[in-house]
Amino acid sequence: MAKRPLFFEVLKYYTTGKEGSRKQVQDALRADYSNYKAFKDHAMDEALATACANGLITEERYELDDQGKLVIYYKSDQEQIDLINSYIK
Repeated sequence: MAKRPLFFEVLKYYTTGKEGSRKQVQDALRADYSNYKAFKDHAMDEALATACANGLITEERYELDDQGKLVIYYKSDQEQIDLINSYIK
């Protein structure tokens, strides 16, 4: 079976209903997608911000990591999960 595009997998990550940061998504997808150019931090941050702006995920909370960098946690509610699942099987 062919792999889904990276950003489809990013969206599918949030269909569990659990929150997750960019790093958590990358950790979950690293084995299959780490060699993709779009897997870099800045590209993943942009993809998550776009998904949020399009109403597919929601910014759940924020915190600072040990290095003082902002970490944003995203989550999908049931309506968003249903929407993602209707487009990505």
